[in-house]
Amino acid sequence: MTLKVLIVDDEALARSRLRTLLGECSEPRVDVVGEAGNAVQAMEQIQRTGCDLVLLDIHMPGVDGMALAKTLRELAAPPAVVFITAYAEHAVQAFELEAVDYLTKPVRRERLQQALQKVQRLRAEAAVDVGLPESLIIQERGRSERVALADVIYLKAELKYITVRTADKEHIFDGALSDLEQRYAHLFVRVHRNALVSRRAVRAVEKHNDPVEGEGWTVRLDGVEERLAVSRRQLAAVREALVG
Repeated sequence: MTLKVLIVDDEALARSRLRTLLGECSEPRVDVVGEAGNAVQAMEQIQRTGCDLVLLDIHMPGVDGMALAKTLRELAAPPAVVFITAYAEHAVQAFELEAVDYLTKPVRRERLQQALQKVQRLRAEAAVDVGLPESLIIQERGRSERVALADVIYLKAELKYITVRTADKEHIFDGALSDLEQRYAHLFVRVHRNALVSRRAVRAVEKHNDPVEGEGWTVRLDGVEERLAVSRRQLAAVREALVG
């Protein structure tokens, strides 16, 4: 597997050093498809030739590396991103943007090699996943489990985690409900600010009277006895899912 790499850094010397280091890396093989000194040049290059990996500086004039990484995530087939910067304080934000790795300057060949191997491994895993049903990877008690989204009845935000409910059990997922809503809008509908439910599982929308909150609405779902509250704001969308 050969990785097509784009180097993005506003300093020509930094780009040259990365190109040299890439040439010294033995596995995986690397093809440097181009260089860019800013975000605009980078997007033009990606649209023209495409790439598998962007080695991306953060502090650049104009649109910075973080903003460019957000834009890249919206592409139909986004390249992997490895941030390379002189500043360590952006690491958390970088991984929130799903960066594969975060290297600080001056970059050592060994660390660059590790980052390339990580990208290669993730690409290989993605190739295996092609054709598999859409799913979430749940990390619990030191093990990873794939939960098919077709089996999920609802997703409910509680404290810092999301409860993933299937007919058989509950899982804990570390993520943002808004991200799941955006990514899987074809499978789930929001019923409340803290919950999404499977469109296929919606069986009824019913009025109820709570002694504390007064009159409201709940949704009845296939596979669980629990009823989830429906906010007035989301009522029309839930009813539409029921009809659909």
